[in-house]
Amino acid sequence: MGLVIYSSGLLSHLRLRLSKIRAVYSSESAVLRLQILERVDVELTKGDERVALSLVKDIQGKPGGLRCFGAARQVPQRLYTLDELKLNGIDTSSLLSPLDTTLGSIERNLQLAAALGGLSASVAFGFNQLQILMFSLGLLFLWSLDLVSFGGGVASLVLDTIGHTLSKKYRDRVVQHEAGHFLIAYLLGVLPKGYTLSSLEALRKEGSLNVQAGTSFVDFEFLEEVNAGKVSAKMLNRFSCIALAGVATEYLLFGCAEGGLADIDKLDRLLKGLGFTQKKADSQVRWAVLNIILILRRHEGARSKLAEAMSLGSSVGLCIDTIEKTIDDDDV
Repeated sequence: MGLVIYSSGLLSHLRLRLSKIRAVYSSESAVLRLQILERVDVELTKGDERVALSLVKDIQGKPGGLRCFGAARQVPQRLYTLDELKLNGIDTSSLLSPLDTTLGSIERNLQLAAALGGLSASVAFGFNQLQILMFSLGLLFLWSLDLVSFGGGVASLVLDTIGHTLSKKYRDRVVQHEAGHFLIAYLLGVLPKGYTLSSLEALRKEGSLNVQAGTSFVDFEFLEEVNAGKVSAKMLNRFSCIALAGVATEYLLFGCAEGGLADIDKLDRLLKGLGFTQKKADSQVRWAVLNIILILRRHEGARSKLAEAMSLGSSVGLCIDTIEKTIDDDDV
């Protein structure tokens, strides 16, 4: 009996020591990972995308490194029917036809307010019909100038800024949309290089009125294939999933997608440019939608934590660290 008690105590002691060793190793690995991700941030800021990607690939899949980069489990690629998607709880009509009702409502309210304001001003100041006509033509000229010179960028900037100011739902939708793009790209092995969550932020960072909220990626490998006129199936699959990740995220969280029409159009143009028939394009899109939805469902916690980090303006490296810390070893 004394021997049994001694063995049990020794076993408990060994387990405790092993637990402490693992904790120390985990802590040291986390510090090392953060140090490398800080270097990645520096290289991305400098514009050295190849160096940044090389740093990430050096510790990809290594213990204490980046276990999740390019490690997502994906569904087999084949022709999936709409019924199969429905069996997985996916209604493509609510996912692939985004309509921005929030900004649309704000735009209509602004137009109504402008009309009422103009009418009130004309009564208060006694404007005659000619003055009202000249004022209307002036507004029309400014609108046309914005449309021609900036592609409607000024109007989009105003609407987006008002949307972020007045609508919490709109702010939440935008950050979750971009978190979906970021997470799917990372899990499929494409390194994000930056993100913006509003048109105003994009204007500050990019200096362009035509850039709205969005996530950019280290995509020189993809561009090299496009320029060569031959896009591999692996690269096309990545691009398809990343393009549709935002609308898929909105669909899962809100029941339908409002943003992401430009993403869908971009994918559609790519598939047409590659000579895809409508049937082949539909097959590619259905596979991508199913693949994304299942990945997002599996990693809902990581997407939620990532969205929080992005809403705080965390760097790309810190966002990656958030993903790595949230996803379990056996759950990629």
